[in-house]
Amino acid sequence: MGSVVTVAQQQEHRTATVEQGRFCLARCTCGWRGPARRARSLARTDADGHAREHEAAGR
Repeated sequence: MGSVVTVAQQQEHRTATVEQGRFCLARCTCGWRGPARRARSLARTDADGHAREHEAAGR
């Protein structure tokens, strides 16, 4: 079973990284999923980018 680490919290968009075997990916409460990455840092960057995208859009 994978472990979940909270990355960033927005009003409606809460992103987290999820480990699945050798891969890590970012997920959001809105249903968005980032690509599977081997590096946790890249998954966190994906999550941060998603959160910033929605923050800039005012959602």
